[in-house]
Amino acid sequence: MTKEEYMNIALTLAKSTIGQTSPNPSVGAVVVKDGRIVGMGSHLRAGLAHAEVIAIEQAGDDAIGADVYVTLEPCSHHGKTPPCADLLIEHQVKRVYIACVDPNPSVAGEGIKKLKQAGIEVEVGIREAEALAINKSFFFYMQHKRPYVTLKAAMTLDGKTATKTGDSKWITGEAARKDVHKQRAIHDAIMVGVNTVQQDNPQLTTRLPQGGKNPIRIILDTQLSINQASNVLQDKEAPTWIVCGSKVNVEAFANAFPHITVLQQSTPTIRLPELLDKLGELDIQSLYVEGGSTVHGSFVKENLFQACHWYIAPTLLGGIDAKTVVGGRSPENMIDATQLTIASMEQIGSDIKVIAYPKQEVE
Repeated sequence: MTKEEYMNIALTLAKSTIGQTSPNPSVGAVVVKDGRIVGMGSHLRAGLAHAEVIAIEQAGDDAIGADVYVTLEPCSHHGKTPPCADLLIEHQVKRVYIACVDPNPSVAGEGIKKLKQAGIEVEVGIREAEALAINKSFFFYMQHKRPYVTLKAAMTLDGKTATKTGDSKWITGEAARKDVHKQRAIHDAIMVGVNTVQQDNPQLTTRLPQGGKNPIRIILDTQLSINQASNVLQDKEAPTWIVCGSKVNVEAFANAFPHITVLQQSTPTIRLPELLDKLGELDIQSLYVEGGSTVHGSFVKENLFQACHWYIAPTLLGGIDAKTVVGGRSPENMIDATQLTIASMEQIGSDIKVIAYPKQEVE
């Protein structure tokens, strides 16, 4: 097998844990000795052993003189677990192949430096693009201290998200809705506006046949006007955070719902930049914004998103009074429109899923 093929195995191991290791990255490692795989591992959850530790333990004495393939630079600092770079040195591995450098300032090349100083051969960049994609939320968070924001919407072929009465169940088919639940499971938090809660009374949980992690539910509610019988307040299926403005008296609400976290902003209206900074402080690395139209419009207007996941159904709703995906006011000229690059398109059941990024995100 080639170096790329061994790294592909490590990448597959890393992909299998996307969403369950936060605030840590997803990492896979493979130990190879004399053309045989003698150890494999992936980081399963924050606080548990890192991928390299599991792979080295499996390899045992075969780790001596072996090659190690790891999707992210081995850590060099003491966190909840000892440094993986020290572990590889201790077990006298011969070479370490690394897909990408860790952007964490606590690591950022120090792990590579430590390995080289110990006489271990290091090669960086094998399948780098794939490794960067796996941990894009982690890398973005490390650079900006804000969550990586994905806007999600389900729409008809003519770009409508609901009828004039607000009815939206169901635009897309069961397969597309299942895919949305998979996305919820790999995000730290999910966000909607209070109008969506009032209209649909959603659960905003992950409902998959095999189960899945529920994201933190974040509701934007400037006036704290949410229906107190709402599922998100009553079911306790997932942590729920309510974001409100500065002029709201939150004491009575907090007393009635002590299990709900209220994030009160410093301004009368909700300011998304301030909120994203706060979410970053609270270790939210990935945010899945399900809208609706007003919320999406605010994120687009302020260029505060990193990806769009659009689910398009083969349905025509029509009508200028039907709800659109992105609300707010449109620019007067096309040159001022937000430009995107389409990264992928796939058919899911009878629907199409389009993933697109702002052009600056891919240039």
